[in-house]
Amino acid sequence: MTDAADASRYARQTAFPGVGKAGQERLLKARVAVVGAGALGAASCEQLVRSGVGFTRVIDRDVLEESNLGRQALYTADDAARRLPKAVALAAHLRRFNPGVVVDPICGDLSAENARELFDDVDLIVDGTDNFETRYLVNDYAVMRGIPWLYGACVAARGLSAVVLPGETPCLRCLYPDPPPAGSSETCETAGILAPAAHVVASLQVAEALKILVGATAAVRRAWVSIELWPFRIAEFGGDAPAPADDCPCCGRREFPFLDGASQPRTVRYCGRDAVQVIPARRADVDLAALAARLSAAGAVERNEFLVVLTAPPHVVTVFADGRALIKGVKDAAHARALYDRYVGS
Repeated sequence: MTDAADASRYARQTAFPGVGKAGQERLLKARVAVVGAGALGAASCEQLVRSGVGFTRVIDRDVLEESNLGRQALYTADDAARRLPKAVALAAHLRRFNPGVVVDPICGDLSAENARELFDDVDLIVDGTDNFETRYLVNDYAVMRGIPWLYGACVAARGLSAVVLPGETPCLRCLYPDPPPAGSSETCETAGILAPAAHVVASLQVAEALKILVGATAAVRRAWVSIELWPFRIAEFGGDAPAPADDCPCCGRREFPFLDGASQPRTVRYCGRDAVQVIPARRADVDLAALAARLSAAGAVERNEFLVVLTAPPHVVTVFADGRALIKGVKDAAHARALYDRYVGS
């Protein structure tokens, strides 16, 4: 250990044989990036920092709202009232309970343009995001560079967790070659979420992260884990395919379209108006009736054969049948994309 304070702080963790003093030293030298600082990402960050991971970079483009406080760890009503960026507010709280580690908040989008800048100096990536495009970008980068990443997702009372060890385990595209079409998946805004679901998934992710960071890769779980808390179910899958797929476009053919930027959503700001159009990377036929039904819990919804309009003040979100969305009440692209992910999914 580096000093007596560290020895005392991590005493219970170093007493666990899987970590020990040598493992704790490795954790203190480790560098991790967490993408997303919502319910999942914030819970993961808390556990990583409390465990003594020496450097944690928190990447998030969103601003705190009061509706976040019921499920997202550490944030306070004052944070929301001040409309603080999530990354900034979370970093401040993390530093208070462990000043001996470094927390690096990044307030912005993860994109093909900045992925290398944000990831080149880390040992592992934790997925705390809420959209598929970002996960596929992370997968591209991790496989390209050969560093591990921890997949995590949760909605309603369900969650999913996986470990991707490039070259050893299947990557995201081995099992799911392409992201689902925009508007086809439930989101937390439309299906809700229970805080315990996010915390369970975060714990599953961080447990595997600690194994990797201390060098205990033989103990890493290879199967994907699916949980349902209400009613309770837990299942594993993918363990029968322990190696990357030969025909995987990412692992096998070494194609990285998300990292190349070819699969990134585009945004267009309307001059003179507080409106941004979000154009998904892949056009697809949106089931407008199903989308309207899901969005009805978020605000007033209108639908015709061409589009769905959600009015959720101060925003008006118009989603077209090809997945495009016009989002009114926003001034910048990052905010528009966050709202698109929240209401439409990606």
